[in-house]
Amino acid sequence: MLLIIIILFAFIIGAAVGSFLNVVILRLPSEGESIVFPASRCPKCRHTLQWYDNIPIVSFLLLKKRCRYCEAPISWQYPLVELTMALLSVALLFKFGLTVALPIYFLFSGALLAVIVIDFYHQIIPDVISLPGIVIGFGCSFVNPVVTWQQAGLGLLIGGGALYAVAAGYYLFTKREGMGGGDIKMMAMVGAFLGPAGAMLTIFLGALAGTLVFAPLSLKTKKEVPFGVFLGLGAAIAFLFGEALVEWYSNTVFGTV
Repeated sequence: MLLIIIILFAFIIGAAVGSFLNVVILRLPSEGESIVFPASRCPKCRHTLQWYDNIPIVSFLLLKKRCRYCEAPISWQYPLVELTMALLSVALLFKFGLTVALPIYFLFSGALLAVIVIDFYHQIIPDVISLPGIVIGFGCSFVNPVVTWQQAGLGLLIGGGALYAVAAGYYLFTKREGMGGGDIKMMAMVGAFLGPAGAMLTIFLGALAGTLVFAPLSLKTKKEVPFGVFLGLGAAIAFLFGEALVEWYSNTVFGTV
């Protein structure tokens, strides 16, 4: 019974943070917008929402996907972000238990989710997320049972440095910008939280996903590839399932010892 209550609490906290992330995602790319003031409002009619219209996931269903005041459609982004963060919160609880690693990687998950959605819509990765994330990730490494401060320092150098080398090499041969600085700073943040092995696995998974999923679409539509989306997904997979993936790969390629 106690476990069920803890899981439910983790789900509710995750959904509430997901609701705040929707505000961050909506306002952060806009110049001069505060993520704190004013209170949540309808993007269409700008009417301030009451608390009962702002309950994560539930209000979206009760309102039948429409604003109470102007009946404008409510984007599916809102419940999906809330549900994703809620599920991540529960997954982190099972992975780390009630340890100091739980709030550290809960914060990291929120940053990744915001980056993924913002980059998907706007093709930018805000420095206001990645730069503090580098500092926080490295600072937390002094109490993080998963990554030491040495691993965090090496991870941020390798994570950011690997993408910088790729971007520099691409520019050297093509004289064109092939990767934004936002991706480089994001990977430095990822390395600070996950260490060098996690950073390299993130890059591999991100590149694989980008190649298989979005590259064909980008060739067809001629749109830029929002690489941060795939790096974010790769980072989430790396820190949740990285050990299992490496073990599976080792057993598949080299056989069980």
